[in-house]
Amino acid sequence: QVQLVESGGGLVQAGGSLRLSCAASGLTFSTYTMGWFRRAPGKEREFVARVSWSADNTYHADSVKGRFTISRDNAKNTVYLQMNNLRPEDTAVYYCAATKVRIPTARSVYDYWGQGTQVTVSS
Repeated sequence: QVQLVESGGGLVQAGGSLRLSCAASGLTFSTYTMGWFRRAPGKEREFVARVSWSADNTYHADSVKGRFTISRDNAKNTVYLQMNNLRPEDTAVYYCAATKVRIPTARSVYDYWGQGTQVTVSS
């Protein structure tokens, strides 16, 4: 069965960095667009970034543009989220997700989701 397992979360001070990883199994990773989402306490899950299956197309939410970078390694079946200059408002559970849609425009088109990893940014 398909599994997406996130790692790399933790507690960091404002201005610090973290790199999240999401290891995929049970699917042909190189044929899926991968996305990162997050859910802050009391808020709905929101889009963070996505990368197409060949990594030729990436898109980042305005709230993280210039600070976060999504990337992937198809040889390792892994997608990454490099997070720099973290802010307290970045505190959330971060999820990775997979979709066959090359340029997804809605959360609902993602077929598979991981369990999430907690990121906490202290001020």
